[in-house]
This record gives sequence, C-alpha cells and structure tokens, in this order.
Amino acid sequence: MSRPYHAYAPDQAFLLPVSLVEAIDPEDAVHLIRSVLPRLNLDRIHQDYLCERGRPPFHPEAMAGLLLYGACRGVYSSRRLAQACRDNVAFMYLMANARPDFRTISTFRKRFQDVLEGLFVQVLVLCQEAGLVKLGHVSLDGTKVRANASKHKAMSYGRMVVKEEKLQAEIKRWFEEAERQDQAEDEEYGEDDDGYSVPPDIAESVKRLAAIRLGKGRLEQDAREKAETAGNDPGEAVVSDRSQTNFTDPESRIMHTPDGFQQCYNAQVAVDAETQIIVAYEVSQAPPDVQRLRPMLKRIVDFNGRAPRELTADAGYASESNFAALAEAGVHAVIALRRYHRDEPPGSDPAPVHSTNRWPHRNRMRDRLFSAEGKALYKLRKQTVEPVIGQIKFARGFRQFLRRGGSAVQAEWALVCTATNLLKLRKAWQPA
Repeated sequence: MSRPYHAYAPDQAFLLPVSLVEAIDPEDAVHLIRSVLPRLNLDRIHQDYLCERGRPPFHPEAMAGLLLYGACRGVYSSRRLAQACRDNVAFMYLMANARPDFRTISTFRKRFQDVLEGLFVQVLVLCQEAGLVKLGHVSLDGTKVRANASKHKAMSYGRMVVKEEKLQAEIKRWFEEAERQDQAEDEEYGEDDDGYSVPPDIAESVKRLAAIRLGKGRLEQDAREKAETAGNDPGEAVVSDRSQTNFTDPESRIMHTPDGFQQCYNAQVAVDAETQIIVAYEVSQAPPDVQRLRPMLKRIVDFNGRAPRELTADAGYASESNFAALAEAGVHAVIALRRYHRDEPPGSDPAPVHSTNRWPHRNRMRDRLFSAEGKALYKLRKQTVEPVIGQIKFARGFRQFLRRGGSAVQAEWALVCTATNLLKLRKAWQPA
C-alpha cells in the first residue's frame, strides 16, 4: 500500500472564485500598503487625468501602491514590476488583477515623480501620528549608490580636446574623398543620393564628436559658474584637463567606494535612533559628506518642523562651520574628528595651542568626544543609521539607481526611503 499524500490536482477548477487575500501571509506588507493608500494625497494625479481622453488609466492608488510595495519587496525595475503583477499573488491582490505593462509603469514613475517624492513627507506624518518620530537622537550618514552609468563612459577635458581634433580630421578626410569621387559614386549610390550620405562608421564618428562637444560645453559652463561664484571673471575661466564628465549620466560623479572608484551619487539619510525611522533624505553630486550636513539639517527641520535634540555622525562630517551650524540650531552634536582616537587622552591633542581661539567649536567637540556621555552617544550611531543603510542596500537590494539625472535619482531615493519607513510603521500602524 502506498503512502497517502496531500491531494494534488493542479488542473482542478474551483466552483467559487478564490479570494487572493486569503493566500497572502497576514504579516505581509501589502496589507499595510492597502490601508495606507487611502490616506495619501494623490489629488495632483487625479487632476492630470481629468482632461485626458481615450482608454481609462489605471487608478492612481494602484500605481502608487505598486511602486511602494515593489520597493518594500526589493522589486524596482518596471519590467520586474509588470511581471510581478502577472505572477505574484500579493501584487495581483494589490492591483486588483490589473496588469499594466512596463511602459505604463515607467511612464507613470517619470510623469509623477514629484508626487511620488512627496509621499515621503506624507508617510513621515503617519509615522509621527503613530509616535515613531521622537527626534531625541538622530544619526546622519551617507552612502555611495552607483549611477545608471559606467565610469568607462566618462572622459576628461584634456582627452576631449585631443579626441575632438582627431574626429574632426577623420570626418574632414572622408568628405574630401567623397567630393573627389563624386562623379564615380553617383552610379554606386543611385540617382536619389547625392553621394554625401554618411556611412555607418562615419555616422558613429559624427555622433561621438557631437557628444564630446556637448561634454566640453558642460565642463566649460561649470568652470564659468564656479568662477562667477568665486567673484572672478567667467570669461577667463579655465577648465582643468583632468575635469571629467560622463556621457551617459552627466550629473553623476566618479566616487570612491569599497569596490573602487565608480560612477555614483552620494545618498544621505538621517535616522531616528529610537525607531530607525528615516526623518530626512537627500541625493547629492558632492562626494564628500562634509558638504551635506547643513543641507540635511535644514531638511530635518523642513520635514519635521523642528531640529533634533541630539545628532551623531562620523568624521566625514567634521568641520568648524558644521559644528557652528549645529550649535546655532541648538543641536547637541557628537561628531568624530579625523584625529580622534578612542584611547587618546585629552592632553595628547596634537593641535597647536594657538588653534584654541581659531576653532572653538572643534575644541569643544574634542572635549565632548572624550567624555563618558559623548562616548555613549557616539555608540548609538552604528546601531541607528548603518543598519538602515544595510537594510536598503543588502536586504532589499537597492545598490544602483535605475534612472538618470539629479531630480530623477532624488525621487527614486525618496521612494526607497518611504518604503523603508512603511516597513517600520507596519507594527505600530492602527488604521482608522
């Protein structure tokens, strides 16, 4: 006698339709997304759809929910989201069995990127209502996220000059040869062609020459803007031969990462220590974190209505001007100094005596770091902001932007941070 098994009849039809929600784990984040969506303000999208004709669009709640839930599950690309709407029960339930194709999803994300970016603040308000935003202690950190561009598609200004001259000479030689052989080539090309049509290999050279000239123009414009900001004559601005631009995503920059130098953006997050809620975010072209503390402090205040009581950050944010800005905002900050060592006694400070008046905030920060209270506060940083970055990059696999350009990646990072907060909100959420 054979061993009995669970019934197995995959072709068996059902008398009554199966409820998709019954097939989903009760702890799945899709239930939170469904209960949060009616609380989100999507009026801008509704208004834009009012004046359109033709086939009815997909519901804004469904499309916004698809992108948010996809970010919660580590599914970001339009093609993978479209496939999930066909294959994954939770996505099918969320979309009510609607199946937008990848072009529709991509177009929605591009068209309404400002609305989607604004969802961060709306979800943050829900976190505040749930008591998850304390702003007692906030930790700040940045992480390099790869751009949707290869570093091999970048070129320095000096190389552009050489390459431009070479391509110009190459194209000129071809046209001279075409003109010389014009009569003979009429028969080869046909009566409808003037003999000057650019063959594929020369067309590629023309395309590359146009890209190089565009890149040169960007670098020259940047040099003029920097000169004007510094109070110099923009007309006399000189571009360094080592200045680079990327042809695929010109707004990204070469940055140092654990995997070497890559084409990246600098993504910032400020995280509440008690609940790991992201209270502010930003994406920047500037590789050094030291330039991002004051903009991030402003974003914390803008998003939450007030500054945190305490803030910690690593030595990448250490500067006298940053310390002064924090003091002016009334924030008790503990930020590591580049020469700071945990076991170094205060009396062994290598800074010269005459620096006491020159860097008063830095000296106070040094004393704070060596105090028992300062050491205890600084330990909070590693258990606050670094785990959140790890969850984003490793647990949910967001290590590279899909879109290109500063505003596009800013909206993409906002969506990722919004999804992170939704996952933190899941246990505390009490739907109305």
